[in-house]
Amino acid sequence: MAVTKKAEGVGKEKKKGGFRETVLLLVLGVGIALLLQAFVVGSFYIPSVSMENTLLVNDRVFVNKLAGKPERGDIVVFKGWNTGEDTIKRVIGIGGDKVVCCDSKKRITVNGTPLEETSYLYPGDYASGDKFSVTVPPGKLWLMGDHRSASADSRAHMDEAGGGFISENDVIGKAVVRYWPLSRGYLFSRPDTFDKVK
Repeated sequence: MAVTKKAEGVGKEKKKGGFRETVLLLVLGVGIALLLQAFVVGSFYIPSVSMENTLLVNDRVFVNKLAGKPERGDIVVFKGWNTGEDTIKRVIGIGGDKVVCCDSKKRITVNGTPLEETSYLYPGDYASGDKFSVTVPPGKLWLMGDHRSASADSRAHMDEAGGGFISENDVIGKAVVRYWPLSRGYLFSRPDTFDKVK
């Protein structure tokens, strides 16, 4: 009889230990996920048509928050112009760049080099319906949507105090993959045209 009680007691202890371990692992997993979300990888959904067809409304992307300094051609999530809400656009110019619209072939030029943007521009869109010529200040970015005729990007904020530029410090991270919907999963890379800019 005593042996049976002892065996029952050992069984209860094992169950308690297993439950505690499960709870501990669950809490640890949630903690790691929250840390990753806060400091390494973020998930963002697309609320507007400004990045079509690269990104459609309700697409979801993972953003690398440790990707380093934004480069020309990167798609970045940043704190927006007016309300500070999360916004997503493509980097066209970085600090020191002269960005001009447009040359005789209706292409944007960066430091005199024309961009061939057909691979990501919305079908039928021009590089820009508005003419402009800006020099990007150090530590700032010139950002534009891929659906240029439907994007309130740097061009739409040129008359404001910041001149339409966004600080590199306001960038949350670079979009690395479109993961939703699964049928449109895609790993982003910088378009080759930006490699020609000096």
